[in-house]
Amino acid sequence: MATRCTRRGFLKGSVAATGVAALASLSSGPFVLAQQSPGDKLRVAVIGAAGMGGYSVDCALSEKLVALVDVDEKNIAKVMSESVKDKAKPKIFYDYRKMLDECHNDLDVVLIATPDHHHAPAAIRAINYGKHVFCQKPLAHNIAECYALVKAAREKKVLTQMGNQGYCGETIRRVAEYIAAGVVGAVTETHTLLDRNFGGTGGRPPSKPIPSGLHWDEWIGPAPYRDYHDGLHPFSWRDWKAFGTGTIGDMACHRLAYPFMALKLWEVKKFTVECINTKGGSDEKYPQDNVVCYHIPARDSFPACKCYVYDHEALRPDVMKELERKHSVKWSEATLFVGTKGYLNNDAHVIPESEHEKSSAPPKTLARPKADGPVEDLYACIRTGGTPVSNFIDAAGPLTAMALAGHLAQYAGAGGKIEWDVEKMQCTNRPETNKFVRREYRSGWEV
Repeated sequence: MATRCTRRGFLKGSVAATGVAALASLSSGPFVLAQQSPGDKLRVAVIGAAGMGGYSVDCALSEKLVALVDVDEKNIAKVMSESVKDKAKPKIFYDYRKMLDECHNDLDVVLIATPDHHHAPAAIRAINYGKHVFCQKPLAHNIAECYALVKAAREKKVLTQMGNQGYCGETIRRVAEYIAAGVVGAVTETHTLLDRNFGGTGGRPPSKPIPSGLHWDEWIGPAPYRDYHDGLHPFSWRDWKAFGTGTIGDMACHRLAYPFMALKLWEVKKFTVECINTKGGSDEKYPQDNVVCYHIPARDSFPACKCYVYDHEALRPDVMKELERKHSVKWSEATLFVGTKGYLNNDAHVIPESEHEKSSAPPKTLARPKADGPVEDLYACIRTGGTPVSNFIDAAGPLTAMALAGHLAQYAGAGGKIEWDVEKMQCTNRPETNKFVRREYRSGWEV
């Protein structure tokens, strides 16, 4: 069974208390030096070597790569021959549980870039061994796992970071600073395009023999066992509920992050998510062509706001189309802020450009990351103190949990609404949807 953590515990000592103040004081946060000397090389394990794991490998090689884990022997062979070469002699594993049990005394940092269903099981094991952790987005496969990781990171006092690279960037902070300065007035709507369309209809294709060199049982990991079939390894697992998180899970940690930071959405303890549009889906696969709207209640510093999220550009709203026609704006993986005085896009530009040129650029009030790139920022905080910008407690956990609440509305169907209670970590008006908040695990893979 999953380890359960209440939302009240999730909030205690975290973002509800610190909010943007945490962003403004990152350099003063707690940290743990992994080595006796800050100049020593950090000892790093990489879990998941292909795809985004290539970034992990590069970052590990800039320090000391101790262990390399991947379920596909072909991936390991390629990484060893093309990237590692003679730069390191890592121990090779196909199961991260075995790697952590064997190597934890020789590690400082663990970098995770697996399919989504492995994120939390790998991360929580590393955290429980007292290791600093980087995990690609989304932080977890379901909402309960987000809370469990926050709880573990706080208790073990390790540094953590999620790989939504834009959160380490300058632009997202400029957007938040423009909004805070009231350049476009009070924000009443946001419109976010994710530009993916994962999911589908129907069940599993016919079973096939497991490809040579693929450690299938370890690939399945915490999910219910199934035979190997097309549409899973190495990429299309994102379509499947057992392994991926659909479009909103995969991409909202990048794009919903803009309103999350600018509007301080971690402060919101109750909100409603409405499904505007959805198509397809099945017991096995996520629905497609989704449009959901987060109804955010008014707070002291913000009016009520509607945050719309669209799976892809073809679903974009009339307000975006109108700005295209009038001002030649191009939208792709974008967020538009609609304020009482005008429009702001996620490039921190007022629309139209003529209005941007008239506006005064606000001062820079938010702290910046210590280094370019999420792993680099994590490394810098380990060495010199501070808190990584997309750490699990203040940012990654609350952001991913909010994104994954969109699934609950999608399952309710077009016109359906779910009322989400953050502290209780449950849907209060459709209790039948709460079964999607957590999952069961195969024995030995629990979170």
